[in-house]
Amino acid sequence: MLTPRNIFLVGPMGAGKSTVGRQLSKATRKRFFDSDKAIEERTGASISLIFDLEGEEGFRRREQSMIDELTAMDEIVLATGGGAVLDENNRASLMSRGFVVYLQAPVDLLVERTSRDRSRPLLQTDDMQARVSELLIERDPIYRQVADTIVQTDRRSARHVVREIQSRLEKL
Repeated sequence: MLTPRNIFLVGPMGAGKSTVGRQLSKATRKRFFDSDKAIEERTGASISLIFDLEGEEGFRRREQSMIDELTAMDEIVLATGGGAVLDENNRASLMSRGFVVYLQAPVDLLVERTSRDRSRPLLQTDDMQARVSELLIERDPIYRQVADTIVQTDRRSARHVVREIQSRLEKL
């Protein structure tokens, strides 16, 4: 079985996209990219600062451009930002240029994993549990729409999640 030329990871903040992506890239011998990190490297500014200066709309424009650029590459594993799927152009690029894996995790775990991270502008709120639930209600159907497969991360190690993704790829 040939591994798809590109593997794209989608899912909410805290699902493990970056951690799993780095290990999956090693296991598949593909280059790893994180779209948020690529934006930060290109601009020299943090995602939080971009949100402060340009708002979510400005950030989403930058994200759309970066996703288009990265998904056009070959032999990569890409961890996308949690909201990347909101843009119709991003969805089209992801679905047409690679194999999309939706990393899914329960709300409680997402809150636990992101609660101390101040670099996530959309989660700076008094009621993080409610905010994560709200984002998931909005985005889950879209993650499902773009996904070729859905993998539960729950409390499993990244290594186990990578093995499951590889197992599913072998069955293609």
